[in-house]
Amino acid sequence: MEKKNFDLATYLENLEIKNVKDPRESWDNYFLRLSKVIAERSTCTHRKVGAVIVKDKRILATGYNQPPSGFPHCEQIGCIRDDLEIPSGKNQELCYGLHAEQNALMQAAKFGISTEGASIYVTHKPCSVCARLIINAGIKNVYYIQGYPDPLTDFFFKTCGINLFGGGEVEKG
Repeated sequence: MEKKNFDLATYLENLEIKNVKDPRESWDNYFLRLSKVIAERSTCTHRKVGAVIVKDKRILATGYNQPPSGFPHCEQIGCIRDDLEIPSGKNQELCYGLHAEQNALMQAAKFGISTEGASIYVTHKPCSVCARLIINAGIKNVYYIQGYPDPLTDFFFKTCGINLFGGGEVEKG
């Protein structure tokens, strides 16, 4: 058997790079799907929410709704909102859990990761409390799958120039 000479320079000179459409899903849809996977860690008995903070197509931090570290989860202690018959969207401060966006922002802060200029992908549109945190964290784009009825969120984002994208595709996978 005769061996061919390995000529990298000639090979690279003659290499043809094809211009083909990328068959993969969009980056936005990919990160939205990841937010759904992250939400699966939630122990909330009402709504499982996941969040992914991304910059330059790289994941900076993730979060899901849950009580603070070391505090009993809802299946252990029960839901204070149910026990006190608090309707959804009212008295948000009366809950053992933190929101997914809050946990993602706290994870970034805990590990010294800047979120300036980043995007956040969330399973549900942020509430107005989370909207304020997102704005002050320097996040510029918010992507969500499902809506949440808080008109103050829209007002904050519009007034502060935060881009809001919702209701996009996500099914793949």
